Amino acid sequence: MIIDNFEPFSGRHCETTATGSLLNQLGFELSEPMLFGLGEGLGFIFWNMKMMDFPFIGGRTKPGAITEALARNLKLDLSVKETVSIKKAWQNVADNIDQDIAVGLQLDCYHLEYFGTKIYFAGHFVAMYGYDDDFAYLVDTQPDHGKVKTSLKNLELARSEKGPMAAKNLMYSLSKGSEDFDLGGAIITAISNNAKGYLNPPIKNFGYKGIHTTSVEIKKWFKRSTDVKTDFQTTAMLMEKAGTGGALFRNLYRDFLKESTEITGIDALDKAHLGFVECAKLWTEVASLFDRAGASGDMVHINEASEILDHLSKLEYETVGLLEGLGEH
Repeated sequence: MIIDNFEPFSGRHCETTATGSLLNQLGFELSEPMLFGLGEGLGFIFWNMKMMDFPFIGGRTKPGAITEALARNLKLDLSVKETVSIKKAWQNVADNIDQDIAVGLQLDCYHLEYFGTKIYFAGHFVAMYGYDDDFAYLVDTQPDHGKVKTSLKNLELARSEKGPMAAKNLMYSLSKGSEDFDLGGAIITAISNNAKGYLNPPIKNFGYKGIHTTSVEIKKWFKRSTDVKTDFQTTAMLMEKAGTGGALFRNLYRDFLKESTEITGIDALDKAHLGFVECAKLWTEVASLFDRAGASGDMVHINEASEILDHLSKLEYETVGLLEGLGEH
């Protein structure tokens, strides 16, 4: 069963690409930066656990949160199903596809045949629009993917993989709600909510505090690493190229603020946009310094990256601070 005339969303980030593909079915035409922003996606995390090969640096909210916020702000009905049963997990998907309803899946990209770089990451998202006796037909991020397929066995393995950020065979679908939404109002609500969450992190590893924490921890990480080249060059790739849209999602949020300024005409958004222009440049420079540190093994690049991160912590605090009270005016 393959859904006829299914139009994939062409995006650079996995969750916005997957959810954007589902929104295409509902007749929504929004840019990827707008999806990311309406999904309250801006965030930061520095995470280090003993079971991890090296620390994780992330620039968005937790997996699934973008879709939850998007549905709320666009007044859509979101259905999410999880199960430990492999049989039930497949039935949840097939029931929707058989009714011509595309679904989003959270899974581990390690098991997907079309991925050239094999790395375990269980916070990956795809849209699924069909299946046959051998394959599942999916939509994944550009520029290398788009419409793709994976074996049903590999899909099963990817959906049930364990580890950091893993879900229990998570599947979701979207449908139109009973209310219409106002784009300008939704933008203001999303930005205000996102700013409040970012500026009030529950622990020092999140938000602007997490960026400062990272500025300190990368020096310790570099000194104790047994494979500096892999650790820091892989991290640089993940920050700049692995579905972030560049600059650890700051390019997407920068462009969202620009588009939002044009729609609403609010001065604070224009000022924040200019702030994120600078933030994006600095994040790209940090990724470049990580790459150079991995290639050369020279800590001078880590020291420079540490200084930039300390500055970024303050800059993002000030820039996002322009947006915190937006919904109160």
